[in-house]
Amino acid sequence: MGDKMQVFIAMCIYMASVVAIGLYYAKRANESSDNYFIGGRSLGPWVTAMSAEASDMSGWLLMGLPGVAYWCGLSDAFWTAIGLAVGTYINWLLVAKRLRRYSSVAGDSITVPDFLSNRFKENKKVIMTISALFILIFFTVYAASCFVTVGKLFNNLFGIKYQYMMIAGAVFVVFYTIIGGFLAESASDFMQAIVMIFALVTILILGIASAGGIS
Repeated sequence: MGDKMQVFIAMCIYMASVVAIGLYYAKRANESSDNYFIGGRSLGPWVTAMSAEASDMSGWLLMGLPGVAYWCGLSDAFWTAIGLAVGTYINWLLVAKRLRRYSSVAGDSITVPDFLSNRFKENKKVIMTISALFILIFFTVYAASCFVTVGKLFNNLFGIKYQYMMIAGAVFVVFYTIIGGFLAESASDFMQAIVMIFALVTILILGIASAGGIS
């Protein structure tokens, strides 16, 4: 069996697993809007943390950052990683706990724009609209970059035109998110985080071995 076929089979198993997760959580997610959009506020710390970081890291960590290291040198990649680590820590330290606590108090808010609107007791929904636009604009760009990663990955591995795989990737993500909501998304991210950690550790070990060990 060729290498490409092995990769193809592994990807098929992965995608089937993600769909299975979506179907598993579909019934529970659709019991209420709270369950569907924020997992009923019942996700544990491990799932929450690993889901957040798997979503945050995504393709740029496994493809973008190595590219930065290759083209610009390890120092640029190193400082990028430090900036991300510091920013993530400050976010969890100063924002996460307060947002989790006060979103329940502020009208049991589900989204960040909803929370800001309830927090400042606005009637005209100006803050909600502005914050929603910011999220829409910047996360559209970020999501697009993730789909580009999918497209280029399949293009390099199988020679499939990357625009087609961008569309297929978007359809796939929308499908399992719609059927399973945030619960399915978080569970699949938890699985992906484990795969990413395993892959990074394996690559590091194999890379050091191929270079002749640490001297």
